[in-house]
Amino acid sequence: MFRQVASRLLTRPTTTYSAAASATTRRPFATEVVADTTSGDEAFVEAWKKVVPNIDPPKTPSQYMHPRPPTPSTLPTKLTVNFVLPYASELSKKEVDMVIVPATTGQMGILPGHVPTIAELKPGLLSVHEGNEIKKYFISSGFAFIHPNSYADILAVEAVPLDRVDPAQVQKGLNEFTQKLSSATTDLEKAEAQIGVDVHSALNFALTG
Repeated sequence: MFRQVASRLLTRPTTTYSAAASATTRRPFATEVVADTTSGDEAFVEAWKKVVPNIDPPKTPSQYMHPRPPTPSTLPTKLTVNFVLPYASELSKKEVDMVIVPATTGQMGILPGHVPTIAELKPGLLSVHEGNEIKKYFISSGFAFIHPNSYADILAVEAVPLDRVDPAQVQKGLNEFTQKLSSATTDLEKAEAQIGVDVHSALNFALTG
């Protein structure tokens, strides 16, 4: 029995993949997709009217979404940035020269024509460069989505302009959390103190570095 099973496995045809076949399975970038959602919305509205004709149908997500421009054939001179928080929009379609974000792999500069990338962000300094003007923010965490059409979406959990941070309070907080870390007895206390040390250390570095 074992030999029969082994023989069947060994004689099973193998699948080969050519370059052409792999090219046909490439998933397009989000900016390359031009989806026709009109027909789907119309079908939903018609179905809604049949069930609850006295109530206006709700809006679908596609009605709130604006398609991004296609990938340009030539390298743009500006990077378009959206920088948003859960409660506010710091930058909306802002054309800048460069953005530097605190990725978990290190400081990452984003220029026009940057390759599509998704980067996780850590506590640190985010700087927006536009000519001779540099706007600096301290962010807690988040993600940066870099699209192939020189658009960058930066989503942060919390952010504050660096010029609004008090260096004395940062140093005070760093000392307090360092003491808490040294005296912590439980894993929870150690984790909370370590987070405080990491954030205040990053704040201190952003101010002094």
